[in-house]
Amino acid sequence: MTSPAIQPCFLGPYGENDALLEKLVVEFLRDHVYWRRNFHPEDPPAIPTGAAGEPAFREFEARMRRELHALSAALKRSVPFHSPRYIGHMVSDLLLPGLAAQFLTLPYNPNNVSIDAAPVTIDLELKVGLQLARLFGYVDDPSRADCAFGHLTSGGTLANFQSLRLALATKAFPVALRAVAPPLVPLPEDDWSAFNLAPSAAVALLSAWNGFLAACSPKERRLWRQRLAAERLETLGLAGFLAKHPDLSTPRVLAPVTAHYSWSKGMKLMGLGRAQLELVPERGMRTNPDALEDMLGRCHRERQPVLMVVGVMGSTEFGTIDPLDALVAARDRWAAAGLGFCVHVDAAWGGYLTTLFREADGRLRPLADMREEFRDFPAPEVHAAVAALGRADSITVDPHKLGYIPYGAGAFLCRDQRAMQLLAEDADYVFSPGDDGDFFQRFRQLGRFIPEGSKPGAAAAAVYVTHKVLPLDHEHFGALPRESILATEAFRTAATRFAARLEGRLACRIPFEPDSNLICLALNPAGNRDVATMNRFVRELHRGLSFDPRQPLQSREFFGSMTTLRPEVLGPEETDRVLASLGLDPATLDAGGEDDDRLVILRHTLMNPFLLDTGNGISYLEMYFDYLERQAMRLVGETAA
Repeated sequence: MTSPAIQPCFLGPYGENDALLEKLVVEFLRDHVYWRRNFHPEDPPAIPTGAAGEPAFREFEARMRRELHALSAALKRSVPFHSPRYIGHMVSDLLLPGLAAQFLTLPYNPNNVSIDAAPVTIDLELKVGLQLARLFGYVDDPSRADCAFGHLTSGGTLANFQSLRLALATKAFPVALRAVAPPLVPLPEDDWSAFNLAPSAAVALLSAWNGFLAACSPKERRLWRQRLAAERLETLGLAGFLAKHPDLSTPRVLAPVTAHYSWSKGMKLMGLGRAQLELVPERGMRTNPDALEDMLGRCHRERQPVLMVVGVMGSTEFGTIDPLDALVAARDRWAAAGLGFCVHVDAAWGGYLTTLFREADGRLRPLADMREEFRDFPAPEVHAAVAALGRADSITVDPHKLGYIPYGAGAFLCRDQRAMQLLAEDADYVFSPGDDGDFFQRFRQLGRFIPEGSKPGAAAAAVYVTHKVLPLDHEHFGALPRESILATEAFRTAATRFAARLEGRLACRIPFEPDSNLICLALNPAGNRDVATMNRFVRELHRGLSFDPRQPLQSREFFGSMTTLRPEVLGPEETDRVLASLGLDPATLDAGGEDDDRLVILRHTLMNPFLLDTGNGISYLEMYFDYLERQAMRLVGETAA
């Protein structure tokens, strides 16, 4: 049976907790109205008590009701993300604490860019950053100079973009500082060395600059700031900055082949160019550390700067986790050799899995303790990767994915809050209003540091309250990903039985073992050797798992998704392995046909906590494989006919 601790957390697949949500919404709507009436109770009502009886009022109400009823009817055609029959994309039911907190906060309409517009929810957002910092092993004590900092975004794409902004600002700052040469500040010996400092060394240089300014008179400080601002990349632009420093070239970003398409977007938005995004070959759909080492060695020899190495914690398509421990070790090793870069972890999907690895006091759980709960999870390599999260320079995580929070709530975190001074729009690094106080005073003018000019405080309230109700450790929030990992292991078992049952009629393979709760299936009719034929078969299966606006929603037994395996991503060795496992002829891959340049496979996201309903004697996963067998055999029969 699903853990009793989870049962009150969601509205539920059947709306089982509707009374609880309704009670909360009504209670806090009334509370909001009470607040309005008591702001200045001596003010008379602006809307007369008899207004509801006026014809114009009734006409407006009728129009509003008509449109809302039309919207409600249209929304009934939405994809049923709440149902255990939905195993498609990265979305599921919503946690009641976050949903209720969002409802509660919406009428107050705070704008989380300034304390003037959001005096309450700005602080909640800063606290969310500290909650997530603790989860990932960063310093979360705001009294410490090296405390981490985090803020919410609309999603992982914008958080990844923020990581590029910060990495570039951190990399270019020492070069600009050399150009103004403040006395008594230890500077790198040349532009190349300055451009290739380790991120921690660049932050130390920023602190030395701040110390120098602190000893200056106010007028001197203004002059020094102006001189530095004129030399910064943020003033000159990338082309002007590189023209002024001809020993340097546009830095490169090294990302895994499984990287989300937001990285390509970010490179274009930053003006770095898509050509500077170089993909690191994989090994089992995880970054190959040996290939990364070769690429870094080549960059060092060719004096090609590297801005960032990206690691993925939970790839969007396969749920795999990169060897993050190897990435941060490579950063430290190459920094010592004079090739500095930062490591960013894109944990948009897998970040909340870390709750399974955390004790209530923030310590990392031993691998042996975790293996007592699961059959296979986590692999030692995954445990080592999670243990290294606290050494990454920045992290992306999406509360609106495995945090079960309403869209849009992504998050960006940097390991050392001092670096965020480099993103301040006014380019003041010390002694600007608000910067001379504590952590909360410094960041309450949040709009100075983030890409957005407006952002909803309701999202911050939703995430903060959820983390307070379900603390980010294995005993509390971890109960949710625990169910999803157990479901993944059950899916793996059911897939093995399914493959054995259909042997001789259908080849069923899991192309890559998952590290999280995303799992794929490759399916090929027995005897078929042609890639295009297999792809047509899987696409037809997927059509039955997709939303069809021409059909009633209930006509779909299950909802799923699909993805593709491309040879240029797989590499020759892995491509040959997958083709051989499915009985496909390599000569039919990319042979010039319509649909033969990649392999189409089914993709399943197992985040719904009610997939294994043993209390009612139901396994939606077994039901899914029964459905898949019926559909596959129907298509095999049609093909044979």
